Amino acid sequence: MKLYDYELSGNCYKVRFLLHQLGVEHEKVAVNFFPGREHKEAWFLEQVNPNGQIPVIDDGGYLLRDAQAILVYLASRFDAARRWYPEDPQTRGQIHLWLATADDITRTASAARLHDALGYDVDIEACRQGAKAVFRTLDDHLAERQATGKTWLAADHPTIADVACFPYAALAPEGGIALDEFPAIRRWIWDFRHQPNFVGMSGIFAPDL
Repeated sequence: MKLYDYELSGNCYKVRFLLHQLGVEHEKVAVNFFPGREHKEAWFLEQVNPNGQIPVIDDGGYLLRDAQAILVYLASRFDAARRWYPEDPQTRGQIHLWLATADDITRTASAARLHDALGYDVDIEACRQGAKAVFRTLDDHLAERQATGKTWLAADHPTIADVACFPYAALAPEGGIALDEFPAIRRWIWDFRHQPNFVGMSGIFAPDL
């Protein structure tokens, strides 16, 4: 298994996190996303991903792009216990709802982070307002769950839904999006970071236990 990876990417982090949780041996192939823009070079477009995006996995010649699709694949292939991607149809329906929400978070909160950290040219106010709208939906759902003693988005334990939504929510302040008005999200981030076997990334550090 190869993972085309950039250490500061929240989408790449999702894949690294799940690979770690599942104990899947893999080789990380570093891609110079910034400032090198290696993901836009001809070799990458021709051999790895014609869309010029990361992450991408290569599982014995099977190339798969898109962070959310990769999470589904890894959980389906390597999680014999089916904890991260349960087979129950209703749970899977909820998971896919939140995988779609993760894409919305990427389009808004991640874009705002790219603007502030790397100088990307985006409509920053539109990104921040869009992120707050998505976070309001996420926070309301989590608040309802927490009121009944439940912690996670789609099941009684973390699933790939939580993995998909977590990093760019946790990193939102790096894009100028404060989480003060989203207490349920902040509690969920705390719970996610305190999972057994947690691994972090720059900006999302493992707790001092």
